[in-house]
Amino acid sequence: MLKILSLAGLSSMAAALVGLWWIGALFSPSPFVIAVQVFSIALMAWARITFGHRSFHAAADPTAGGIVTAGPYRFIRHPIYAAACLFGWAGIASHISLAAIALGVLLAAGALLRLSCEERLIVARYPEYRDYARRTKRLIPFVY
Repeated sequence: MLKILSLAGLSSMAAALVGLWWIGALFSPSPFVIAVQVFSIALMAWARITFGHRSFHAAADPTAGGIVTAGPYRFIRHPIYAAACLFGWAGIASHISLAAIALGVLLAAGALLRLSCEERLIVARYPEYRDYARRTKRLIPFVY
């Protein structure tokens, strides 16, 4: 069931980003928005490189090799989801509308659903994840 829910979360995130692009609220000529989005891409790349050769699974599925606690994972447990949300919300901030905000909520809700499913599956496979979770925040360093 958690794997199916994680697919729903990933699908929601993808649909929200496509929706933001569709309504013209994902990108902006603003130098600030561009800088934030470039930062979010760099964060995502750093996290993916740190994660290593483990494959990406559409459904949450903890991989062999233990938990990753280096790179951006030292500060937050889900830097790729944080980067996706940051990328989307930077665009929304420059194109405020009810539709853009609704898609932003869908993006954040999808990320929260997915990371919740992942964390439950990871704890089941790696009980030491609980200690790591006590030391780090989920998406926003020092906050959440």
